[in-house]
Amino acid sequence: MITYYYEDIEPLDIQEKNVSGWIKSTAAVYGKKIGEISYIFCSDERILEVNKQYLDHDYYTDIITFDYTQGNILGGDIFVSVDTVKSNAGKFGQSFGKELHRVIIHGILHLCGQTDKTPEEQQQMTAKENLALDAINFIEFY
Repeated sequence: MITYYYEDIEPLDIQEKNVSGWIKSTAAVYGKKIGEISYIFCSDERILEVNKQYLDHDYYTDIITFDYTQGNILGGDIFVSVDTVKSNAGKFGQSFGKELHRVIIHGILHLCGQTDKTPEEQQQMTAKENLALDAINFIEFY
């Protein structure tokens, strides 16, 4: 089950049923099934608090993924800073919707075992994000 929460921001107009289906089909590509996944959309200030409290990092980020996966059943809490997603969309010349979906699937790819610590892993992650993004039509979502 995939749930969507909003902390300290206004709810986004996410087509949850469509996005959840897309997430499930992306996970299936990696031989995974969806368990309990929570997306928590928040502000930069809230994600900074989470980063400091749980990871001992003192910086802003677009996403933090807490992985509770067991075997092939994905589980986790995924915090997404909407503020950073908006600024990154402008920085990368993308629509907010496309950048938001990139970050949404980025968290799922982490739960599927993909890492992005090295430049090579980052390239692989981006390629996998792009494959997932190619599978959806953003006009349907925004």
